[in-house]
Amino acid sequence: MKIIKRYLMFVKPYRKQIVFTIFIGLLKFSIPLLFPLAMMYVIDDILLNEQLIQDEKMTQLYWIMAGLFLLFVVLRPPIEYYRQYFAQWIGSKVLYDIRDHLFAHIQRLSLRFYANRKVGEIISRVIHDVEQTKNFVITGLMNIWLDLATVVIAIIIMLSLNVWLTVVAICMFPFYMFSIKFFYQRLRQLTRQRSQALAEVQGHLHERIQGMNVIRSFANEPYEQEQFAKRNQHFLGKALDHTRWNAKTFAVVNTVTDIAPLLVLFVSAMFVLQGQVEIGVMSAFVLYMERLYGPLRRLVNSSTTLTQSIASMDRVFEFLDESYDIVDREDAEGLTSVKGDVTFEKVSFAYDTATEPVLKDVSIDIQAGQTVALVGMSGGGKSTLISLLPRFYDVTAGKILLDGSDIRKWTVRSLRDKIGMVLQDPILFSDSIAENIRVGQPDASEEEVIRAAKAANAHDFICELPYGYETEVGERGVKLSGGQKQRIAIARVFLKNPPLLVFDEATSALDLESEQLIRMTLDELAKNRTTFIVAHRLSTITHADQIVVVEHGQIVEQGTHEQLMASKGAYYNLYSVQMLDK
Repeated sequence: MKIIKRYLMFVKPYRKQIVFTIFIGLLKFSIPLLFPLAMMYVIDDILLNEQLIQDEKMTQLYWIMAGLFLLFVVLRPPIEYYRQYFAQWIGSKVLYDIRDHLFAHIQRLSLRFYANRKVGEIISRVIHDVEQTKNFVITGLMNIWLDLATVVIAIIIMLSLNVWLTVVAICMFPFYMFSIKFFYQRLRQLTRQRSQALAEVQGHLHERIQGMNVIRSFANEPYEQEQFAKRNQHFLGKALDHTRWNAKTFAVVNTVTDIAPLLVLFVSAMFVLQGQVEIGVMSAFVLYMERLYGPLRRLVNSSTTLTQSIASMDRVFEFLDESYDIVDREDAEGLTSVKGDVTFEKVSFAYDTATEPVLKDVSIDIQAGQTVALVGMSGGGKSTLISLLPRFYDVTAGKILLDGSDIRKWTVRSLRDKIGMVLQDPILFSDSIAENIRVGQPDASEEEVIRAAKAANAHDFICELPYGYETEVGERGVKLSGGQKQRIAIARVFLKNPPLLVFDEATSALDLESEQLIRMTLDELAKNRTTFIVAHRLSTITHADQIVVVEHGQIVEQGTHEQLMASKGAYYNLYSVQMLDK
């Protein structure tokens, strides 16, 4: 199967360890196969041997028991330990490699992908589905082969004892194989449906936990309980469908495997009565039936496990096959230096080919070191326009030039490395404040972090926190106020010190005093840098070299504050309304 071949690419680096583990496993599974032979020897050659006197029988019994104790008590425990350890070690290493590969994939997926996916579903694939595939390594690549080897060795030994009893013992094999083939095709489908239903529950739960303050503020707990119950009930239905079919599988297969020992007991007893087989041989055969059909029953469990693993593999590789919207050209170069000239040349953009363009034929020419403010009503396309500069999305038509070259000429990472962004919704990680600031420059020293915090007017409030810069901020910065989070986000940009700056409502969550201090610092930071500012509060951008008014995805006005006020157009109306409100 193609899916298994792809998975084996992750297993391939550990093939030597797998071979070694299988070898140890063969020793572990071979030792119990000696017990029925020992039983046969004790019965036929010691207990029922009339040629030996009592002392000779006791001496031979002591020797055989000493050998069995050596095998089962001294040798087998360390063999079992190392088999289990290496099997789990290999499985864990493979899972580590897959998750590492998945996280690299996650970081390359476009924002369009995340706009259409629930975070919980993605987490389900990376955590739950990948964990399920571990059983393929331990069970499919090791345990199944060990069980099959045990069956083969047992059959060889049984053939050496009595051919006809061996034929009776394996007569149910065809029925066993047919039942496995019949049941497990459907089981794989049911397993996949159950995993998808679980992912939907996790996705819904993740969203609701993040929005718990909204649920409580609207007193919507009963309604949300019903919504969760619907998804939970859907998962329960899929889980019970899987359970019913799995139960049928075990019932049928175990019945098939239970018939063979009964037949062997009956036939071997008849042979003993007719004098064709000794009692010790009959005892050995009865014991070997467990050694023969025990692995076959384990193979039923293994088949269930493998079915679940393969269904999870389907989901993992389906996720890995998600294409990248933003990719580097084959001849893309690394961007090493930036002057700062930026040109939007007849740029149009639509989030989806089936929807209306969000931006239509936008053209802006910005000289190096200029500050450009984008203003207008919400939903006009301002944030979308600046998201095209770091290539969070690629333009649908037209092009964006940086220092005269299309930005698609450069590798995405090198381009984004030259842009510092503070977005409208600042995202902090559940780590210390220092580490959140170091997002701007991961190898920054403590002094550099403090200097950036001071520049962003964040140092004073950080020092007032219980652990200062080592204070944990909680998930998404929940322990900080909106203004504090924004200042941490701004400190990142100060630390990064890039040639291009983008501020999407960077001061929207600040009080007036902090805003004034930040504005002074932003003005200082923006010197000799090309700066883009998206703002609704027009009083904060009157100093801009260019003010661009965007409405319905198009530029309706462009100029300085004085020019636009004098023209008494759209900008004049917006500014007048805000001044009147104040």
